[in-house]
Amino acid sequence: MLRADNIHKIYKDGKKELHVLKGVSLELRKDEIIAIVGPSGAGKSTLLHILGGIDKPSSGKVFLDNSDFYSMDDARRARFRNQKIGFVFQFYHLLPEFTALENVMLPAMIRGEAKKASRNRAEILLEDVGLAKRAHHRPGELSGGEQQRVAIARALANNPKALLCDEPTGNLDSEMGQEILGILFGLNKKHKTAIIIVTHDKEIAKKADKIVEMKDGRVL
Repeated sequence: MLRADNIHKIYKDGKKELHVLKGVSLELRKDEIIAIVGPSGAGKSTLLHILGGIDKPSSGKVFLDNSDFYSMDDARRARFRNQKIGFVFQFYHLLPEFTALENVMLPAMIRGEAKKASRNRAEILLEDVGLAKRAHHRPGELSGGEQQRVAIARALANNPKALLCDEPTGNLDSEMGQEILGILFGLNKKHKTAIIIVTHDKEIAKKADKIVEMKDGRVL
């Protein structure tokens, strides 16, 4: 469903080059959960951003539903990403002036879905993550764990094929981290959404279907 073939990423600063990814290949199948682990600087987050269409590879290809992601122009790739991929980050990136419900509605409304349909789906997703009673609270009125649950619901607003999570529990205590992990795994079963989780936590990684270990820009 999501496949990376021989991905290289090189950042240039004048005459200096930083080779962050060195021929990485990866395949995510439908309904699968993959954990990507490795030390800081291994290239995990860079790979995740390339898989999600946020950052272009220097060479190599990414296929989503058999479509070559980086053969598309920027506008088409942005639309494709909005429809097919959801992101969850360590920091929640919620809009502070909007309620939880409005934050979750945003991706579907950006896609052009009617407000009523966007609202109905957002309400269902907030219920899925256990926040139905907090729907009309703004991020500043929510705990860190609650904000991350809103972020997960927002990532699922367009019913994506894949959910890409970059250290989703890294900003939470261990108890709340386990709760967020349980929500992600439960959503994988309920919505059949494939998930990639970048994590430093080996206990999280053990619960995935497959572990991909990276070091120095390569898959070990």
